[in-house]
Amino acid sequence: MRPFHIVIPARYASRRLPGKVLLDIGGKPMIRHVVECAARSAASSVVVATDDARVEQAVRDFGARVVMTSSAHPSGTDRVAEAVGKLGFADQEIVVNVQGDEPEMPPELIDQVAELLASRPQAAVATASAPLDHPAQLADPSVVKVVVDRNGYALYFSRAAIPHSRDAAAAASAAAAARRHLGIYAYRCGYLRRFAERPVCPVEEQEKLEQLRALWYGEKIACAEATAIPAAGIDTRADLERARRAAGSGARPN
Repeated sequence: MRPFHIVIPARYASRRLPGKVLLDIGGKPMIRHVVECAARSAASSVVVATDDARVEQAVRDFGARVVMTSSAHPSGTDRVAEAVGKLGFADQEIVVNVQGDEPEMPPELIDQVAELLASRPQAAVATASAPLDHPAQLADPSVVKVVVDRNGYALYFSRAAIPHSRDAAAAASAAAAARRHLGIYAYRCGYLRRFAERPVCPVEEQEKLEQLRALWYGEKIACAEATAIPAAGIDTRADLERARRAAGSGARPN
């Protein structure tokens, strides 16, 4: 396994669930579960990047590393880019972005995307996908879909139904072929510096998907079928209660 780092972007503000990264799950703040999952990967280091003193203090209280970043970032990737600059990582080093609201992220998946990027020198980013859980997700804008080419590079990400079947009779097979994007990324640090210097692009603004900035500027994103699939991230009170039940039953998070 080639060396890599993890940076966990963790905002306090959240429209649907304010302060969610500090909410309790099984006696620990959510961000601690994320850090502990990340620490079970093969990463050389794990650092939380936040813009809020409450998150900074909570992370320090359980003994993890944290770096303060601007509150003005339009995306988690922009926050990771600032953190990488402050941490002094070299351009060729690899960083995995594990989102701060993913307390059930499998360490195997973290390792998979890091190794995928290391094995694809022409790619700037690596990520993962999985089959839809059920056909209705194809039309669900909260589920991001991805289409890849024959070599495993992303062609496009969208909240819309892609690929779209023009033939209504083939709609079921289209849903079976569709892949949902899992929100985990590995980056080369040199690319992160370019990413942060580039303005938000039109399709990124329309879809609210930061990975489209990479495609817009001609970068390659390697995308593999996930070998381990995480539970859904925590965006709502219902998601939080599901995670709390899992913690209470002894399942992940732990």
